[in-house]
Amino acid sequence: MSTLIQINVTNNSPQLQNFFFFQQPAAYTGGSQVYSNSLLSTPLLPFSQSGSVYTFLLKLQYYAAVQQQVAPPVVGQPSGYTSAIQAIGLTPAPGGTPTSNCTTMSTAPLGLTPPQTVSGVQPGAFRIVSPVYDPTKQQYNGGAGAQLGTGAVVLSSFVTVQPNSNLDCQPVLKFYVATGNYQSGTVMNFTSSSAGAALCDATNGYTSFNVSYNVDGTWTVTPSVQGLRLTRTAAGLLTTESVDLNADIKNEAGTAVICRGHAASFNAPVVVNNLTNAQALAVHAEYQVGPTGGPYTGRMCTALNAAGNSATFD
Repeated sequence: MSTLIQINVTNNSPQLQNFFFFQQPAAYTGGSQVYSNSLLSTPLLPFSQSGSVYTFLLKLQYYAAVQQQVAPPVVGQPSGYTSAIQAIGLTPAPGGTPTSNCTTMSTAPLGLTPPQTVSGVQPGAFRIVSPVYDPTKQQYNGGAGAQLGTGAVVLSSFVTVQPNSNLDCQPVLKFYVATGNYQSGTVMNFTSSSAGAALCDATNGYTSFNVSYNVDGTWTVTPSVQGLRLTRTAAGLLTTESVDLNADIKNEAGTAVICRGHAASFNAPVVVNNLTNAQALAVHAEYQVGPTGGPYTGRMCTALNAAGNSATFD
C-alpha cells in the first residue's frame, strides 16, 4: 500500500501538444556529471475539442537504481539497458529512527541487494556501494529510481558509477511537466527543459497537482492535499483509492507545513498515517500538529515507524 503523486494535465492551447514528465535531479556525492531521464511522455488534444485530461501517477517511494550504461549518455537517446532497483529508506535526521538506507551493487549479473542500515550517510540520502569491476569493458548508471502508477520503473536521475566506491543520493520531490516528446527512460536536458516547465513541488507535502497549459504558452499549477493510495487486488491488479489527508505537521515554529497525512483523532497521542514527507520528521523533535488549516498544537514526535508510513505525537 503506497501513496501516489498525482498530476492532472489539461491542454488549453488550440492544438495537440506532447507533454513529458521529469523529476528534479537528486544531489549526489561520489559521482561526476548528473543526468536526467524523462519519466513519461504523452500526446494530449486540446481540452476544448476533446475534454481530455491526462493523469500522471507516481508511486511515492524512494528507489535505488543501477543500469548498464549507453556510454556516454546522449540527450534524446535511452540512458541504458538492463536495470536493477530496490525500494530503500532515506537516512533520518539526527535522533530519527534508523532506516534501511544502503544497498550493494553486483555486476555479474547486474543487481542490488536488499537494503541494510549503515552509518555515515547524510540525512535525506541513501547509498549504493559498488564492487570492483573494469569500467573499460562496461560502465553503469546509478542513482534515483521512480515507479510510475502503472508499475513501470525508470531511472529518474543518475551519474556514472565508479568502481569500488560509495554513491550517496539525496532525492528531491519536485516534478515538472514540459512540452516535448522525450520518451520514458530517455536522457533529457534538465536545465533547458525545466526553464519553461510547470513545477509540481511535493516537498511541502502536496500530493495532487492540477496543471493547465495555457493558450499563451504559460502554465497554471494548483496543488492540493488530495491523496491517492496504490493497492493490489487479490487477482494481482494495481488499483487506486482516495486517501483523506486531513492532518498537517508544521515545523516547531509553525511557519511551514513540512508533512501531511491522515489522523483518525487529534486527541493525544495523535497517530498520523500515510505520511507524505516522512524524512522531514525525527523522533523527540517538536512540531505543530493539527487538522488541515488548524488549529495546531505543539507536540513531540515519540515514534516514527521504519517504513515511514506513520508517526505518533504526544
